[in-house]
Amino acid sequence: MEILFLKMLLLLAGCLGGLFYHLSDLCVGEKRTVQNKPNFIVILADDVGWGDLGANWAETKDTPNLDQMAAEGMRFVDFHSAASTCSPSRASLLTGRLGIRNGVTHNFAVTSVGGLPLNETTLAEVLKEAGYITGVIGKWHLGHSGLYHPSFRGFDYYFGIPYSHDMGCTDTPGYNLPPCPACPRHSAATSSPGRDCYTKVALPLFENITIIQQPVNLTGLAAEYAEKATQFIQRASESGRPFFLYLALAHMHVPLVLAQPPSSSSFPGPYRASLREMDALVGRIKDKVDGCGKENTFLWFTGDNGPWAQKCELAGNVGPFSGAWQRQRGGSAAKQTTWEGGHRVPALAYWPGRIPANVSSVALLSTTDIFPTLVSLAKASLPPNRRFDGSDVSEILFGQSHQGHKTLFHPNSGAAGKDGEIKALRLAQYKAFYTTGGAKACDGSIGLEEHHQPPLIFNLDHDIQEQVPLDMKAGEYQAVLPAITRALTDFLQDIASDNVSTADYAHDPAATPCCNPQHIVCRCQACCSSPAMVDSNREP
Repeated sequence: MEILFLKMLLLLAGCLGGLFYHLSDLCVGEKRTVQNKPNFIVILADDVGWGDLGANWAETKDTPNLDQMAAEGMRFVDFHSAASTCSPSRASLLTGRLGIRNGVTHNFAVTSVGGLPLNETTLAEVLKEAGYITGVIGKWHLGHSGLYHPSFRGFDYYFGIPYSHDMGCTDTPGYNLPPCPACPRHSAATSSPGRDCYTKVALPLFENITIIQQPVNLTGLAAEYAEKATQFIQRASESGRPFFLYLALAHMHVPLVLAQPPSSSSFPGPYRASLREMDALVGRIKDKVDGCGKENTFLWFTGDNGPWAQKCELAGNVGPFSGAWQRQRGGSAAKQTTWEGGHRVPALAYWPGRIPANVSSVALLSTTDIFPTLVSLAKASLPPNRRFDGSDVSEILFGQSHQGHKTLFHPNSGAAGKDGEIKALRLAQYKAFYTTGGAKACDGSIGLEEHHQPPLIFNLDHDIQEQVPLDMKAGEYQAVLPAITRALTDFLQDIASDNVSTADYAHDPAATPCCNPQHIVCRCQACCSSPAMVDSNREP
């Protein structure tokens, strides 16, 4: 009954959302109001490797647009996702708080009734209150049922899929390991070929609260994201109000689906081809920003976590962050782990005239910093009665400081230990592990969970591969251990006295997004999507 009521509420909201005002498609002309706040675009790649970018590590140079952005902006070489898996990482980006505070400690499912707790305030809600037009395009994965839907979390416009694009069948299944079949057409074909393949429900594509296509055509999804994003930027730029666009890409998560069929003579393989496609999409957004007032638009590109190593040649490049200690014992040291390859991600900041060009920053930063930094630049206020793990890093962005975090805390993300607990931390150049474990690797191995008391400690200045921990009897270990112990103790005491949330991870088949319950996989005809719209007349 509750889910039925919420669906009726969503339908009413959709009717009200249809009142959006269509603005000019051009980025030139007289603005109706004077804008004195910057625009923000956050582009979040999925499962991208630190070493995938030419500006960081890769010798193949498949990312010329991102490399150009790095040359014209700031590149962060010690930047970290707040978790090593999808939902917790995204929740932390949008709240500035780790999962141990905001309640999101592992991924939500197709049948999840909950999502990011409703008492948590999102970045979009803060910026909307400050007068911003807000939009999210791409993957959400923070709850899709009822009030957890992005249309009720501060976003004026939503176009995308509610979770990872491998969490539903499509007619364009693309490259995956193991390969997954296309959506079945009749009941006899619904038996699952493997636990990693979804065949019982098709992947939906939402525009605001309406499913406009199920299954989504993955072949054209990147182009649709680019089109919707550029339309949003155009219309918001003409409104005279500042805007915030959160663009959460499907790249580089499997399945990898290419818009153009590969040419046998020049095909670089599905991963590199997808990487080039992602780079072209980002290049299109940058071009639109450059044509719509780049002097007042801040673009931040980063990733949600490291590569999904069990996907073998369909996974990204961790660069030098191999997690050698773990790899010697089995398992992956990338996504889902607290090794550097799991959470150290590429990050670029672009704002011509404000952020200095061609700068590589070694400041220790995190995706939790995005929330407080954008709130500060918008001259807004942080939500009261809670503490944040991120910091305002404006001075670093503008070249006025090189001092980032002294400590970062890395939550368990699926490979070992209780999800969300803090069993690894960074203190200056030192990385300490109280729990280790390897996620499933390409060879099928899984690193056993191990607990360390006292902790393993690596000096990343001398051992970026995390290969040989410090000798526990050595002076260096004895000197840094008390500071690490104190940092973790102080953090846990801070959590104990904070206003923390608990996410609802309950399941109900009725929460499954479905536009046609009469069809075996909820298949429905695609309807025509309208241009991305913003309401320039609505009160902020």
